Amino acid sequence: MLVGVPKEIKNHEYRVGLTPPSVHELVGRGHQVLVQTGAGAEIGLSDEQYTAAGASIVAGAKEIFERADMIVKVKEPQPQECAMLREGQILYTYLHLAPDPEQTAALVKSGAICIAYETITGPGGGLPLLAPMSEVAGRMAIQAGASHLEKSKGGMGLLLGGVPGVAPGHVVIIGAGVVGTNALQMAVGTGARVSVLDKSVDRLRQLDLIYGNRISTLYSNAHAIEEAVLSADLVIGGVLVPGAAAPKLVTRSMVSRMKKGAVVVDVAIDQGGCFETSHATTHADPTFVVDGVVHYCVANMPGAVARTSTFALNNATIGHAVALATKGWRQALREDPHLKNGLNVAQGKVTYAAVAKDLGYDYVPADTLLA
Repeated sequence: MLVGVPKEIKNHEYRVGLTPPSVHELVGRGHQVLVQTGAGAEIGLSDEQYTAAGASIVAGAKEIFERADMIVKVKEPQPQECAMLREGQILYTYLHLAPDPEQTAALVKSGAICIAYETITGPGGGLPLLAPMSEVAGRMAIQAGASHLEKSKGGMGLLLGGVPGVAPGHVVIIGAGVVGTNALQMAVGTGARVSVLDKSVDRLRQLDLIYGNRISTLYSNAHAIEEAVLSADLVIGGVLVPGAAAPKLVTRSMVSRMKKGAVVVDVAIDQGGCFETSHATTHADPTFVVDGVVHYCVANMPGAVARTSTFALNNATIGHAVALATKGWRQALREDPHLKNGLNVAQGKVTYAAVAKDLGYDYVPADTLLA
């Protein structure tokens, strides 16, 4: 199969779909790989490294989209990329369709086979292709939050860990999944006072066994969220409903009553965000203020540490990329129910139930197209 890797064009996105070692893996199995010139240059991956791994370097994305049987990316295709997709072509990348009707419509129109990293499941449960970026984003959320608590960044002028004689800041983490757990690890490391909320008592029990009296664990309901948010200096939103729009757990009313100069980091913004006041931002302009509360809602947070993120992501994605290239999408999905869960749009049909429900499409099960 001919696999194409275009350069990412989303604002301040420097990750790349395949690293040279991943190219080597595909080429070693008899596939061809086209890489757009400079695709990995910003993170120290030169065209020469890709050539040494067996890739062919091409000048523009247009040639890649015209020639490749499968496109491997990181972020969702931008409008000009959607327009270059063709019927039957495989697109393998993050999609996050539920809050993005325009992208969904464009992918449906293209007739392409669109497989989303974020809905592929794992044999042991969870979302193994989303997990590495969630780990990065969870850890970055504390860094970003701590930075924007500084007065020069619009915050209240608070040092998250405090100093002797001055109380530390209060970090509230909503959701104890991969994002929340990694944020928790970092927040505890700063010396902050940390509260974590989740609807799974078993998960809270696990965290209590690990961290003991260094954290407070709270069962997540509307009352507990409101109390925690109103006392917080920094709130991390890390909730996820796989493939669906994130629930709006923090209301506009709650935000209006938060401390002035507090910071919220909405890591769920890829799926629409879990704060009613959130809208997506970019690394170029990462924050906005609502009722005196600083909102950090960058939709590709791991792009800021693009080299680490690229290698972590490739560790998780290359196995399925090899399967798709070697077997073709139908056989690969028939043989692997976890990969089949990644099929969101195919042949003009929406094949993921949560996306169809959120955006008003008829749901067509993947098995219907694989028969």
